[in-house]
Amino acid sequence: MNEVMEKKQENKVRMVQPACSICEDNGQIMVRVEMPGVDKDGIEVSVEKNELVIKGKPAMANPEGTYLIRERQIGEYHKRFIIDETIDRDKIQAVMNDGVLLLTLSIKEAAKPRKIEIK
Repeated sequence: MNEVMEKKQENKVRMVQPACSICEDNGQIMVRVEMPGVDKDGIEVSVEKNELVIKGKPAMANPEGTYLIRERQIGEYHKRFIIDETIDRDKIQAVMNDGVLLLTLSIKEAAKPRKIEIK
């Protein structure tokens, strides 16, 4: 029985929440998502209804042998963000560099703050 349970555990893919930071600058929202071991080909970014979905699969294989210390979580990365109608979905850009995914989300012009002239 234990052997069957261990086999099921081995076949399960572990989902890991990657660390991220979000900031706003000059009418754009910058989302930085840390996904160590993932290269450009292992990332999928999509917009599903009102959610920005990020998935990443590490390219590196598990090393041979037994871990003595393992501080990094191992598994496939998965993160979801709610985005509203102020984000221009057609202008979302993504760049991967050294295990960090940088997403640039543009805010629609109509949603940006503007100064109103007093006459």
